[in-house]
Amino acid sequence: MSMRVAVVGAGIAGLSAARELAVGGADVVLLEAGPRCGGKLDSVILDGVRLDCGAESVLARRPEAVALMADLGLGAQVVHPTSAKAQVYLGGEVRSLPPQAMGVPVDLDSLEGFLSQQGLDRARQEPSLPAPPLAGDVGIGAYVDARFGLEVTDRLLEPLLGGVYAGQARALSFEAVSPRLFELARAGGSLLEHARAMTPTQASGPVFAGLVGGIGRLVDVLLADLAVRGVQVRTGVTVRAVDRRRGGGFRLTTGPVPDPQALEVDAVVLATPAAATSRLLGPFLPGVAAEVAAIPYASMAVVTLVVRHASLAGSGLLVPPGQLPTIKALTHSSAKWQWVADQASAAWGEDVSVVRASVGRLGEAELLQVDDATLLARTLAEARTLPGWDRAELVTSQVRRWGGALPQYLVGHRAVVARLRAAVAGVPGLEVCGAALDGLGIAATIGTATGAARNILTAGGDTPSPERPNAECPESECPDSERQYDERNAR
Repeated sequence: MSMRVAVVGAGIAGLSAARELAVGGADVVLLEAGPRCGGKLDSVILDGVRLDCGAESVLARRPEAVALMADLGLGAQVVHPTSAKAQVYLGGEVRSLPPQAMGVPVDLDSLEGFLSQQGLDRARQEPSLPAPPLAGDVGIGAYVDARFGLEVTDRLLEPLLGGVYAGQARALSFEAVSPRLFELARAGGSLLEHARAMTPTQASGPVFAGLVGGIGRLVDVLLADLAVRGVQVRTGVTVRAVDRRRGGGFRLTTGPVPDPQALEVDAVVLATPAAATSRLLGPFLPGVAAEVAAIPYASMAVVTLVVRHASLAGSGLLVPPGQLPTIKALTHSSAKWQWVADQASAAWGEDVSVVRASVGRLGEAELLQVDDATLLARTLAEARTLPGWDRAELVTSQVRRWGGALPQYLVGHRAVVARLRAAVAGVPGLEVCGAALDGLGIAATIGTATGAARNILTAGGDTPSPERPNAECPESECPDSERQYDERNAR
């Protein structure tokens, strides 16, 4: 008899874990509290054109996502961005993004004109400043402040991290946000030199990949694959409790309180956001569950704009705080992806641009507390103040809200994750995965999911495994997360 496993949560982590388990011979049931599967992978259809309104690309230099797409038969439909580059809106002008590693400059001369003279003079002091070894994790923005001055954080680091986490750079964990750079900085020495050392000296293939028709199609293909493999997928099912069964295995309680339903399984994978993971872990691991519950989440919205007669530069526009009232970034999708340009031209004619505007970050929930019509009108009005937008005419649009969608990796995050994994290791047959752990990007999330599934298969359910494989790729083999700002790309 095959092992029965429940996967709780049907975002990309839950879908990937369910597939890995099914491939390994498990009998899998996938439970999702919401009405749809896919989590932060979703699409909008405008006049017959399907566009991503959540994540829009994967990190191609990590193997997990591109390998999954190839395994699902999507290899011929994988595409890469055009050569268009990201720009920055600063002081009323569109400027080129200076060379950097996750917002840490690698060429001080390139900051001339990007920073004020005072800010540039301060940044030039960095190589000569005392740089003792780091005693532990610190806020990446706070550390960049200390090394380069406030302007580098505000104008370069903050807009880049805003595109990934919708958070505040000074509070985000250096260790979790940029682990490779953090490891170099731990030994002390110039951060500029460390950033230079980890910057590739030659091209090593495309950084990002997408799918014709949008990365959201990956959800449809995964669901079809799960159906063929006999995986039960149930939406609208909230798991209210997970309890150990006498004699081994688990009992999941679902359904309304007055009419509870029980599901008995041999193993459980929690692929849920931090709050739900904490609630379900509480009976087993109350201490670490409280730490997981404390992981904050940010809300944001993606406003898709199809406009005519806009003259847009580059693949998108990063917006440092204070430069616009609410927009934090724009992605010029039809300049970034050739398939979007082709489909937009076929649907709406020439001189049409497809743009994604990203609004909202941690601590700015009030910006989203308006109806969709108001949010759209405000976003379009702001965009029209930008260079190249003065003649823009709206063709069609869509607002997609992502309430509480983006976990914030605060200082000490990786230590919390390490304690979580160590605690879960003491509960045979139980695993955790998802974006709250090791990375917000699709590839990183798939990595945690497949690792969790393999742990279950190796251990054989509620039986201690002699060795638990690491769900994370080795640090020396993982691309640095400075490339993730465009992967999730809620810009």
